[in-house]
Order: sequence, then structure tokens, then C-alpha cells
Amino acid sequence: MKTATSKPGEIMHTVIPVMESFLTLQGEGYHTGRLAYFIRTGGCDVGCHWCDVKESWEAASHVGMTVDEILEAVKKVEADRIVITGGEPLMYDMDVLTMALKGGNKKTHLETSGVYPLSGEWDWICFSPKKFKEAKEEFYRKSDELKVVIYHESDLAWADRQADKMHGEALLFLQPEWSRKDRIMPLIVEHIKSNPRWRVSLQTHKYLDIP
Repeated sequence: MKTATSKPGEIMHTVIPVMESFLTLQGEGYHTGRLAYFIRTGGCDVGCHWCDVKESWEAASHVGMTVDEILEAVKKVEADRIVITGGEPLMYDMDVLTMALKGGNKKTHLETSGVYPLSGEWDWICFSPKKFKEAKEEFYRKSDELKVVIYHESDLAWADRQADKMHGEALLFLQPEWSRKDRIMPLIVEHIKSNPRWRVSLQTHKYLDIP
């Protein structure tokens, strides 16, 4: 396997805490319905109070896997799309892992809050900024997809401010927070009627009970 050079002042992570990995259908955003192999990293310090995977937050509670071990698991599935999610994946340098995945003809997809510097080689970046911790400016320039979770009506104006910072080719999605979807979804619909640059993202895997 090829190695990569760390960026100045950074540690190269070839062991990554992994909470879980599984073959499924992408449930949210632009690639909804496509087969994908998910790798959920452990560790996140963003602190979303409505997070539905809070068990991922503590990195030390999850098994550390080498890049070679992750690749062995990936080889056992048919999916050509590998989604790296979390937690917050960019707590770790993703250069070595993504280089190895792409060397195996896999498409690399990232789901991130953007609070850590970008590392890795990605075919698709889904950027989901949060109010709780400021995102790095580079994600507004480099992401393919902006996905903003709406918990409160005031989040819609905040989402518009995030969209204003995105580059012109980015796809823009508003997604209702699951526990408040019945109250929030009508607000999103009305907002999109007045702001047609947005699309709706739904957590279809939860509606369909797909892991």
C-alpha cells in the first residue's frame, strides 16, 4: 500500500477508531437510494444536542482499525461507493485511507461538519455545518453538497446564510431533524417555495427501517 505524507504539524493517522461499518442504501441527500458501504468513525466534539449517534462521540470507546483492516472489510462487499461518516471523520487524517480506497477503484464519499481541516481524496463531499461549532471556510468552496439539518424555525435563516457562502455548483438540501419532522417539514416546504435553490433531504432509511 502506498503511504502519504502528513501535512506540516499534523500526525498521520493509519489507525482510525471505527464505531461500525455496514452495507446499506444511502438514506439522505443527493445519493439517496444508492448502494453504499458506510464506515462510521468514532469521535466527535461538535456537540449537537439532537445527534442520533451520540454513542459515536467518545473515540476511546471504539475499536481502532488499521487501513489494511478497513480495506479487508471493504473487499467483502459489492458496493463501489464508500461513505466515511461519523462522529466527525476529519478528526483523523484521511489521506492514507482514501488513497487506498481509490486504488481499489472505490468512490470515496465524505460526510462532515467541516470543523476540522480537509484531508483525503474525495469523489463527493457532503458538508453539514452546525451552529454549535464554526466550520472551516474551505468547505464552502470544495463541497459538492450542503445539507443543513433544521431543528427550529430560526435554523432556516441560518441555513440561507450558509448557502450564500457556497460555490455556485453546490447542491443545497434542507433536512428536518427526525424527532421534530412533523412540525418542521411544513416550514421547510414553505421556505423552499420562496427559495427554490433548496431541495428537501429526508432520512428515508428511518421511514423504511433500513439500517
